[in-house]
Amino acid sequence: MYTQAVSDDQPNNPLHGITLEQIVEELVDRHGWDELADRIPIRCFSHDPSVSSSLKFLRKTEWARKKVERLYLHGRRKR
Repeated sequence: MYTQAVSDDQPNNPLHGITLEQIVEELVDRHGWDELADRIPIRCFSHDPSVSSSLKFLRKTEWARKKVERLYLHGRRKR
């Protein structure tokens, strides 16, 4: 029977414990919607953007989510 805690599942994953919503909100705070749309040219960032609509798209579209995660991690390394 598997009894390890959830926090032990991915100890080397830099995104472990961070929600996609937290990532999007931090990127918007850091860059704003316009710069975010320039960096990652997807419609949910450039046309009537919102955290809610972005989350819906990113949860369904793996390639876009990966780009968002890379941008987030790149910004975290610079701190």
